[in-house]
Amino acid sequence: MDVKNKIIDEIKKIYDPEIPVNIYELGLIYDIHVDNKKAKIKMTLTSPNCPVAESLPKEVEDGVMQVEEIDNVDLELVWDPPWTKEMMSEAAKLELNL
Repeated sequence: MDVKNKIIDEIKKIYDPEIPVNIYELGLIYDIHVDNKKAKIKMTLTSPNCPVAESLPKEVEDGVMQVEEIDNVDLELVWDPPWTKEMMSEAAKLELNL
């Protein structure tokens, strides 16, 4: 399994506290780029006022650091494009009956 898939597996263990779907299936992860032992991740939150705005990015960083090939995580929180329900995977939409 390549490093990017290992990172995705770790991210899939993290759930949005308000929605019973992991943040990867929710579409909150916009980009994952691996260069040597550094993971560069762009993510967003369901809203800028999200109650986990402080803790969720930290959870992602901690999770990605569990991947043994990764020594460094550069996590960028972005608000553009803003998150919408259309960004969810089909599995997430089914889970939430959307």
